Amino acid sequence: MAALASSPISSGALVVLEELNPLSPHYTDGASLRVTGKLTEYAVETAEAVIADGSATLRIDAKHLKLNFRVGSFYQFIGELDIQLDNQVILKARVGRNVDGMDLNLYRQSLQLLREFQSKQTFKLSS
Repeated sequence: MAALASSPISSGALVVLEELNPLSPHYTDGASLRVTGKLTEYAVETAEAVIADGSATLRIDAKHLKLNFRVGSFYQFIGELDIQLDNQVILKARVGRNVDGMDLNLYRQSLQLLREFQSKQTFKLSS
């Protein structure tokens, strides 16, 4: 019996929606990302959602999720970025959760501190 090959599943790079643009290193087809935003739209028929953070928005393909979506609530998704031929961008979510209780300002601060720490660690390893 042949063993099934398995590929590692990425935890998703932490990205703030406003950083996700064509100049971002995370703006790559198939990139595994973790994003957080306020649900502004949800279509039950297509299981497609739109989240927003500041002036940035992102479409979410939520067909594999079992969540009770509420417009106006905050959600965090982990999935793969799909950049379509017409340059439409959608995150194909494999994990989603409601994060209404999360302090988003504190979340952004901790994300910034994490990035500073990782940058220092990378610098130390390369010197």
